[in-house]
Amino acid sequence: MAEIIQRDGTWAFDGSTVRITPGLHRTVPLFRQTYGEIAVPLEAVSGIVYEPERKRGRLRLRLREGCDPLLQATGGRLPDAADPYRLTVDIDRAGVAEYVAEEVRQALLLEQTPKEPARTYLLPGPPVPVSVRSSDGTVSFDGTQVRIDWSDASDRVKRATGPRILAIGDLVQVEWLPNTGYEDGFMRFVTRETVFSKLPPGKDPYALDLWGSSRRDLLTALVATAVTARLPHPSTRAIDDVERPRLAAATASATDHHDVLLRRLRELGELHRDGVLTDEEFAMTKAAVLRGF
Repeated sequence: MAEIIQRDGTWAFDGSTVRITPGLHRTVPLFRQTYGEIAVPLEAVSGIVYEPERKRGRLRLRLREGCDPLLQATGGRLPDAADPYRLTVDIDRAGVAEYVAEEVRQALLLEQTPKEPARTYLLPGPPVPVSVRSSDGTVSFDGTQVRIDWSDASDRVKRATGPRILAIGDLVQVEWLPNTGYEDGFMRFVTRETVFSKLPPGKDPYALDLWGSSRRDLLTALVATAVTARLPHPSTRAIDDVERPRLAAATASATDHHDVLLRRLRELGELHRDGVLTDEEFAMTKAAVLRGF
């Protein structure tokens, strides 16, 4: 057993699995503590490195592309402190960190683990149900459907549409960008009908606009990961895209595109007639929809 225990967490390798446990210190980000322990099978690892620095070092675990729904959902945009595959190492534990890294590298060499992208997720992602309250509303996922309940601070257009419920079978992907504290983030649920929509997150009833506490809004990555883990693997979607007849796809896409545009404009018109949207809000939202299409 190769193990290193630090304030940020513990990494332990038993020859087949790298077990990453977050630390309990108050400096450990809320996202890491909430995501919990991660068991990374050796077949999901592409490499490991220890990077020494002047006052402290860092262990980095590299995973094969396509093997982890967390990396797929966040796209490498997690802040360094919240990234579970990075461990800050005190300078006096550098030798232990080097030992752990060497043990993992030797196991990779002996087992001849593949380097190419994985064709299925090798890590499960967070368990469900999972629910997170963000600045724009509360988003929940029970494994079969996503529900968004808007907050009092949400845009009037969103609140007027009521809670948004999306079946997992209707989703194409989840787009996620963190709130950095300097720039707003968002989490958008892309369906077959909204794949062409480019509404700003503040107006999009399929998106959460993340503008509040960056510490808490980061937890939306839990939902994004849980949903991503239950969507078709990217490699499967890529194969389907290649095999789909291009002409038929183009025709169907154009038809769907037109239908979605008409439906969105009709919904906006109804909200305007009912007095939910002012003349100015209606004109601005309509222009945004048309630009997106």
